[in-house]
Amino acid sequence: MSTDKPLPFVYQFAAGAVAGVSEVPARCGEDPSIQTGTGGAEGYTGMIDCFQKIIKNEGASRLYRGITAPILMEAPKRATKFAANDEWGKIYRNYFGVAKMNQSLSILTGATAGATESFVVVPFELVKIRLQDKAQAHKYNGMIDCVRKIITQEGPLAMYQGLESTMWRHVLWNAGYFGCIFQVRALLPKATDKKSQITNDLISGAVGGTVGTILNTPMDVVKSRIQNSPRVAGGVRKYNWAWPACGTVMKEEGFAALYKGFLPKVLRLGPGGGILLVVFTGVMDFFKQMRGDA
Repeated sequence: MSTDKPLPFVYQFAAGAVAGVSEVPARCGEDPSIQTGTGGAEGYTGMIDCFQKIIKNEGASRLYRGITAPILMEAPKRATKFAANDEWGKIYRNYFGVAKMNQSLSILTGATAGATESFVVVPFELVKIRLQDKAQAHKYNGMIDCVRKIITQEGPLAMYQGLESTMWRHVLWNAGYFGCIFQVRALLPKATDKKSQITNDLISGAVGGTVGTILNTPMDVVKSRIQNSPRVAGGVRKYNWAWPACGTVMKEEGFAALYKGFLPKVLRLGPGGGILLVVFTGVMDFFKQMRGDA
């Protein structure tokens, strides 16, 4: 993304992996209880209240419960995001006979990359949700135990519970993210040196991350609820498919419930989207210099 000459897939994948790992520490304090509505007697009223009550009642280490799954997930997740976005971009440009990316293709490419990324993300997200949610965490003794019990008690396919809602979440976020990056970059003054390139990437990535979060938070809420509902033989789960689940949440709790957990998300994914793009572009530039393509 830093120059017009693309690098092979493996370099895109590696740069995305490095960028993904760079944002892991910032995301581990998020607690799904805000989105799943399982705050128990504490009844979290928002981000600050949630943090205060978790630390007071369970200790600061509780904020980092389930950290292993996100650490293992972020590298392949972000690697797939950027590499798939580049590869799908090539496919769509060839299919539509367009020499360069435009706004429409950036949105389409981002959405398709998001769908691709979701297949990598779902098992890790499922484990993270189960380990971090207070109502479920006591059932598991760690990540491996969680995976084993999900497979033995609910079946191997349960590891992909919530795939549809996760796909919608990533389609919407990536479409907003990459679509905004293209548009904002076009509106900003052209970068003439390294400093201005970093500034442009920070701004465009932050705008993209913010817009993507606004678009996909309702799907993130219902995804958390779907993945936090264990399969019970003969039982019917309250939350199953994404759009009907959105309707259920809105009917029972109001439209605002679809944006539970929005503030911590946007505070991370807004600036985080800028940092993600800066790190990815920087690593890609390093690879280009290493190969003599710069």
